[in-house]
Amino acid sequence: MDQALPTSGTYVCHGITWASGDPRLLLAPVTRGQLVYAPVMGRRLGYQVSGSGRWCTGRYRFADRVRVEAVACPDRAPAEAGGQCAACSGRDDFRFAHRFHSGGHVPDALAAYMAQPHWLYLATFADGTTKIGTAAEPRKRSRLDEQGALIATYLVRSADGRDVRFLEDALTRRLGLTQTVRAAAKLTALAELRDLAPAHAAHQQHLDRATEALSGLNVPATPEPWTPPGEGDLLRTPETGCALYPHDPRSGEHGLTVLSCLGSQVLATLDDDGEQLPCLLGLGTLKGRRIVLGAQFSSPPAAVQSALF
Repeated sequence: MDQALPTSGTYVCHGITWASGDPRLLLAPVTRGQLVYAPVMGRRLGYQVSGSGRWCTGRYRFADRVRVEAVACPDRAPAEAGGQCAACSGRDDFRFAHRFHSGGHVPDALAAYMAQPHWLYLATFADGTTKIGTAAEPRKRSRLDEQGALIATYLVRSADGRDVRFLEDALTRRLGLTQTVRAAAKLTALAELRDLAPAHAAHQQHLDRATEALSGLNVPATPEPWTPPGEGDLLRTPETGCALYPHDPRSGEHGLTVLSCLGSQVLATLDDDGEQLPCLLGLGTLKGRRIVLGAQFSSPPAAVQSALF
């Protein structure tokens, strides 16, 4: 995955991935060819969104018994329900993973993947919202890196994917924890971050309650802190001055240099004299969009307001 950010060409953007250990734009060339894992940290990203439609972001396939890998849509077809075309959706065995523990169809490759150890985790975001989630052993690190959380803790290592999902549902019911947090809510919370203490307090409270609930289920918790990647340090620092990006990243042309990345949220400088505050935006919104890359693209001029006031 040692690739460069392309300087030209048209791509279907699959969003930000942390599969290689750092944040990268996952890009599918419209002229076919392999997916490009393009680094974004410290790079200038110049692009123009082509049209207003959404395009299929392919599927996941099982690379072996314990790993999945992204596959581009062979037809680069328009997206239908769930961000995929009908053909990719029909071939995506991994789509059954979320209801694996509830019965129904289980492809052999999915059953083998789910038979490996999984982790149950808590992740807390900038506004104190805390979600519960699961990650397969090979995705233990990257799954949390891509969440965009401030603090996270692995609660327990489960024997397989079925058991861990039963635990996830049990704690959801008992503690009222959510299993999903919208990307827009994560971005807003980061923009309003003033003090880390409330998020840390919320995380500790949920951790204590989850540990107690697991004990009640005769499952001993083995809390293990997640170590946040350094690429997100500036965004986890309330003193970092920033402004919300004043344009819609899903249309028009843009030019920015990424300074920090937390999940799919980035802090970036624009093309100016250096006096403007860095901007906060979510690159995950580009998922399914066709973008044209090029150094000639720049963000339109606009006055920005600090997110701290």
